[in-house]
Amino acid sequence: MDILSGHAFIFGDDIDIDEILPRRYLNTVSPSEYPAHCMEDVDPDFARRVKPGDIIVAGKNFGVGTGRGQAATALKGCGLSCIIAKNFGRIFFRNTINMGLPAIECPEAFGAVNQGDVLEIQMKKHCIVNKTKSEVYQFEAFPPMITTLLESGGLMEAIKQGKLK
Repeated sequence: MDILSGHAFIFGDDIDIDEILPRRYLNTVSPSEYPAHCMEDVDPDFARRVKPGDIIVAGKNFGVGTGRGQAATALKGCGLSCIIAKNFGRIFFRNTINMGLPAIECPEAFGAVNQGDVLEIQMKKHCIVNKTKSEVYQFEAFPPMITTLLESGGLMEAIKQGKLK
């Protein structure tokens, strides 16, 4: 997971977990179907257009709301390589990390990255390279525990691999 790359999908501020995965699907579809409904109330074509490796770039409070983990499950199921935002709802942030999906806080990226830009996230260098615009945006390194979870593929995988003490 040293380098992640994909096309950017841009979303604004205050995207809550009910917009990431509408509540109406929680009891009516199986978790394997969550990705098909991901972001549909904000962008009805998102699930059809997103490709493995793609990246969401969003404004402030991405994932704000309750602590339902299904929103992170839906995003990971879409094949996203990571999510970049100005900041995240704190429970959502941990849910994505626990799923092995990087949630990168980088206020500079929002507003600088356009829909469809090709991004390369260099995890060890803590930077986002916008290949389309030849720009670089820095982000803070993750603490060692979060790095372990991400490199392991999430919390459950880290436990299975004996990487947590």
